[in-house]
Amino acid sequence: MLTTLREIRATLLPPRTGPHGPLPPMLLTLTVVTGLVDAFSYLALGRVFVANMTGNVVFLAFSLAGANGFSVTASLLALAAFAAGALLGGRLSGLVAEHRGRLLLVGTAAQIPLVMATAVVATLVDVPARGGSRTALIVLLGLAMGTQNAVVRRLAVPDLTTTVLTMTITGMAADARIAGGKDSKAGRRLLSALAMFLGALAGAALIDHGHPGVPLPICVALLLVVGAALVRLRRTEAGWTGRDH
Repeated sequence: MLTTLREIRATLLPPRTGPHGPLPPMLLTLTVVTGLVDAFSYLALGRVFVANMTGNVVFLAFSLAGANGFSVTASLLALAAFAAGALLGGRLSGLVAEHRGRLLLVGTAAQIPLVMATAVVATLVDVPARGGSRTALIVLLGLAMGTQNAVVRRLAVPDLTTTVLTMTITGMAADARIAGGKDSKAGRRLLSALAMFLGALAGAALIDHGHPGVPLPICVALLLVVGAALVRLRRTEAGWTGRDH
């Protein structure tokens, strides 16, 4: 228990000399963004995810099988937009890969206008969105989340992928002492799952209570907070910024 609490503290308040510097709390913030975004896309855009591509592959299969409430077009759009965003994130990673802080700053800067544009569109249309407005929202959010995923993948902070929890939860169980493991890293992994949960909970609660236009502006605010923190760190040459991590 004490080990888990120490891991939670080290993730939320990482030491300056740690291998990942201030990246863990920033990635937890981006995980909250993921929960908010996927709550919005699933509940306001009609059973489609813009960050969880595993879900979209399954939804695509459901729709092809004739299950009600799923859309081949929406699933394919989300997959294509996410892939395009990941391509952009990969290109950005190649340009600034030598400095992890600048890499996350550039990736966040690319995300912000996409999510802002989505927030504007969402205020101008009826929710659940239909037709062209739904397409625009899916594409914009898919691009944003694909970019985030590619950049975070290059950062390679263990258990803080910001979009995928399956392996995180698997590792927490499989690496536990009761399973014969030595280090479940339960603190960091629990925080990752909790961040996603809280983002999804907040997004779903807002939409269910008649405020579908609120989750996306919250996402913009969180991205701006991360971006502002990174601007201050863009010139640091601390050990955590190196590409060897």
